[in-house]
Amino acid sequence: MKRKLASIYEKLYKSFGPQYWWPAESHFEVMVGAILTQNTNWSNVEKAIKNLKENKLLTPRKLYKLPDRKLAALIRPAGYFNIKTKRLKKFLKFFLESYQADIKKMSRADVKELRAQLLEVHGVGPETADSILLYALNKPIFVIDAYTKRVLTRHKLIKAGADYQSVQDLFMKNLKKNTKLFNEYHALLVKLNKEFCLKKEPKCATCPLN
Repeated sequence: MKRKLASIYEKLYKSFGPQYWWPAESHFEVMVGAILTQNTNWSNVEKAIKNLKENKLLTPRKLYKLPDRKLAALIRPAGYFNIKTKRLKKFLKFFLESYQADIKKMSRADVKELRAQLLEVHGVGPETADSILLYALNKPIFVIDAYTKRVLTRHKLIKAGADYQSVQDLFMKNLKKNTKLFNEYHALLVKLNKEFCLKKEPKCATCPLN
């Protein structure tokens, strides 16, 4: 398994090069993006974040104090804006009360303990929690999403319907625990899905993994 995962990474990196993911100007922006990207594509999230930036609201305290109706209007491009407003506010409350909106303080917390805390926040599931840990706080934890599962299923490395934890364990147990590696590997899998491993009519004949 170690060789297979290493081979996939090497082929993808050779084909696509570094992805420079997550695109953001601050650690906090990554956190906001991780929540807004639920059930939508990144281009929509970019529009929502742009709205927040243009209104000079992309800080924990400003967003938390902002009336729900106004916040919902600003993040509307990300879809499910009323639900995401509530989820974002719940996360902000946690971030402010537990860590005083201090990224450095949050990053010093024990990974397992912090992950458990994040998962207790309404609307934060494993993928969102791990995205915050990896991309915002530079913790070596592999993010699993539908793209990752699709590639591994099609290459018969996991069974269809495999749960989040078992797929994550596959990477965590067979790769060196390296933040940069996990970051790049996940981003490359996303790139592969968008260009070749499509949900419908995948381009298997020209896929860099074949």
